[in-house]
Amino acid sequence: MAEMGVQADMLTYGEGQNVDIEGVRIIRIPRFRFLGPVKIGPSYLKLFLDVFILAWTIGLLLRNRYDFVHAHEESVFFCRFLKPIFGFKLVYDMHSSLPQQLTNFKFTKSKALIAVFKKLEDACLRVSDVIITICPDLADYVKRSGQGKRKHFLIENSIYEPVRLSGIDKEEFRRSSIDVNKELELPGNKRLIVYAGTLEPYQGIDILIEALPRVLDKTKDAILIVVGGSIEQVDHYRKLATDLGLNGNTQFTGRVAQAIAKQYCAAASVLVSPRSGGTNTPLKVYEQLSSGIPLVATRVYSHTQVLNDDVAILVAPEPHSLADGIIRALEKNGHGKKLAENARRYYEENYSRPIYEEKIRNVLKVLNSCAE
Repeated sequence: MAEMGVQADMLTYGEGQNVDIEGVRIIRIPRFRFLGPVKIGPSYLKLFLDVFILAWTIGLLLRNRYDFVHAHEESVFFCRFLKPIFGFKLVYDMHSSLPQQLTNFKFTKSKALIAVFKKLEDACLRVSDVIITICPDLADYVKRSGQGKRKHFLIENSIYEPVRLSGIDKEEFRRSSIDVNKELELPGNKRLIVYAGTLEPYQGIDILIEALPRVLDKTKDAILIVVGGSIEQVDHYRKLATDLGLNGNTQFTGRVAQAIAKQYCAAASVLVSPRSGGTNTPLKVYEQLSSGIPLVATRVYSHTQVLNDDVAILVAPEPHSLADGIIRALEKNGHGKKLAENARRYYEENYSRPIYEEKIRNVLKVLNSCAE
């Protein structure tokens, strides 16, 4: 939107690195370092921080006149009530269904609390001027809610260009990465099986590690590289690899800078997405499609919304099947290469930057028409 001339204030948590985006001013609430990092999924820390997000939002609305407010996830709950007071148009950026999140992340079993979130979510869907969803499952969810087609847009997060870190934070981020990975160290004469992403339980890293012995029975020169994860997560999965006698065939990098993660992926002979379940499409899938490298992914709904057998090797979410898929991708008969070529064309036709930009332009057209 900024590239299309929209001037924006982006309000966010104190944690993180600033990025340089022309036309965007980044505003952060206090960091509260003593409370620890903000983790994926619902948490009491997020609820605490959202109190400050609300206060800062009201302050910004009192000082500035905004044409629209682009509310991400739970921030739409209070923006829905601020909308009639301040008269802005509301964009609901729906990356997940929040009642589902409460269940999926085992935050609560309270049916009453989940019902409250469902009512709030339904109200937000009704009053929003534009609703953006990021995967077909969420798009179907919105359609079932009865919202008009005109104000709903499915816009996959399919653009993966490098983040432009601002000067001071770029140096700080470089220093924080140096302890994890001083330089890119790739094992020689090995074919790399690379996973890059978070190490949350639903990502299926245990399935991936347990699949490796079968892969090594067929391809002795393979090595698994797992990029990402906290220290605790890396220690957990490294122990699993050790218990299976895989120390010499696994490498865990922990969290690294985006550029380093991309280099690992670019050096891969096969990319993997072993997710064990879920409904939201992993964002890394789009970059994997465009990479020109064979992709092995589990046949779960979060993948099959985007992937099919013409662009990836799809397997059951269990070690034996995943191992067989990786073995097929590593074979030298050209099957994996053909799928990778198909995948790149598929990405260009459906998810590339020109496609993404056109969807954003359509959102802005609707918002402009609301003002007329």
